[in-house]
Amino acid sequence: MPVNIEHSKNEDVMKLALSQVKTRLQKIYEGGGKKSLEKQREKNKLTARERIAYLTDPGKPFIETGAFAGYNMYAEQGGCPAGGTVAGIGYISGRQCVIVANDQTVKAGAWFPITGKKNLRMQEIAMENNLPIIYLVDSAGVFLPLQDEIFPDKEHFGRIFRNNARMSAMGITQIAAVMGACVAGGAYLPIMSDETLMVKNNGSIFLAGPYLVKAAIGEDADTETLGGAVTHTEISGIADYKFDTEQECLDEIKRICGKLGEKESAGFSRIKSRPPVKNPEELYGIVPADSSKPYDMLDIIERLVDNSEFDQFKKDYGQTIVCGYARIDGWAAGIVANQRKIIKTKKGEMQMGGVIYNDSADKAARFIMNCNQKNIPLVFLQDVTGFMVGSRSEHSGIIKDGAKMVNAVANSVVPKITVIIGNSFGAGNYAMCGKAYDPRFIYAWPSAKIAVMGGEQAAKTLLQIQVSALKAKGLETDPAAEKKLLDDIKSKYEEQTTPYYAAARLWVDDIIDPIDTRKLISEGLAAANHKKPDRNFSLGVFQV
Repeated sequence: MPVNIEHSKNEDVMKLALSQVKTRLQKIYEGGGKKSLEKQREKNKLTARERIAYLTDPGKPFIETGAFAGYNMYAEQGGCPAGGTVAGIGYISGRQCVIVANDQTVKAGAWFPITGKKNLRMQEIAMENNLPIIYLVDSAGVFLPLQDEIFPDKEHFGRIFRNNARMSAMGITQIAAVMGACVAGGAYLPIMSDETLMVKNNGSIFLAGPYLVKAAIGEDADTETLGGAVTHTEISGIADYKFDTEQECLDEIKRICGKLGEKESAGFSRIKSRPPVKNPEELYGIVPADSSKPYDMLDIIERLVDNSEFDQFKKDYGQTIVCGYARIDGWAAGIVANQRKIIKTKKGEMQMGGVIYNDSADKAARFIMNCNQKNIPLVFLQDVTGFMVGSRSEHSGIIKDGAKMVNAVANSVVPKITVIIGNSFGAGNYAMCGKAYDPRFIYAWPSAKIAVMGGEQAAKTLLQIQVSALKAKGLETDPAAEKKLLDDIKSKYEEQTTPYYAAARLWVDDIIDPIDTRKLISEGLAAANHKKPDRNFSLGVFQV
């Protein structure tokens, strides 16, 4: 691709945004801060990230999930970096595993509402992909000031233990290493795992700690007597192994994982990987700094796929969605991507890039059906402003064609991986496999924006509503007041469209470097290949 001024400008903007992501991540990696870290050291304990680094295979990728969970949330409580949990997918003794580690430096590893959501997400990943899951436990339990937001509901704390039971019935290996506190309801997690390991003098498991026992029944008992490693390996029989150090405990997990038997795979096609012919470094300069400007999505695809080869499906029909077959790091994949350049149809009509028209929705639905028929995983590349509106589209049945595409996405049984590159607005988010449509993994570039509609359109819509309400009360507004109101609405709205806002709430699994997109898709497909689809592909009823 020839480098021009526009490309260089786009690259500068993207790299600046990526630099901001990395700077914020470095702060998140500090966890609860220096003092909390020093307390860990005093107890001869590793941090959550150090435990994972020791446990996972050198030279193999560890794909962190939810690093931005809780970002800029819980300010009144002092924050909750990474949701108080470090988690992701890594390799242990050559086996791909889900790893969940409580970060004891963040409020003693207490569970905030976002902590529960993040842990449930990791269990979901393990269940969807039939991966072993390793829990590195070091938590004080539920964060009591927010107990009403974490304790009783269906997607709250108790769901963790329900999932423990379900995963056990599914034959998914669960290993729990108790390296610190494990109290109250949380005590059930290691005991509902296949095997429980404990570190002497630091690990403890009990329903009630010394203070609560004293208050409840008047008994004096220290932590070790109540639920230490010796108690549970020699008296109660609750734990299976005890170790003098964390490293010895983690070494045993490696040995266990190294002996796990292989299970039937999903059978997705993979051949020897070939790098893209077109330079992936150029990804930084393709997406315009102004998200309303067009660009060619093929320029992105050809820098992600093997040998830059992409076989388009219905190339000249429904051109505002690009569909086709490719290989990504050797894996066969069906790609569904929003075409952002302006399209001139055979009829001489101009179609806006990033908008889903009737024909493109129809094409995408058919392509998704084909991939399910062929057992080919799907990759969605989102940069979508929504479906086409207006009387002409409505008369042509845009809702009907959109519903057909949504139906195909919702009922798809092959794995789906979604990358939000730019805009992700309205029903376009749904049709292109947003979080509500169960992608196995979903990532956002720093350029991503997620909302019901664009900031400018939303702000003008809300302004009209507010001005009409004022006029209904007999009040008038001058242009200056309307501009200030518009700016205030737009500022607040656009804050909620950033990838940080989405990642904090786990609407996406992570904000990623564009250059890592290929690797993350490949690792996602490797994980997905551990589990065959649960059912045959079948569509429900829809208008034809």
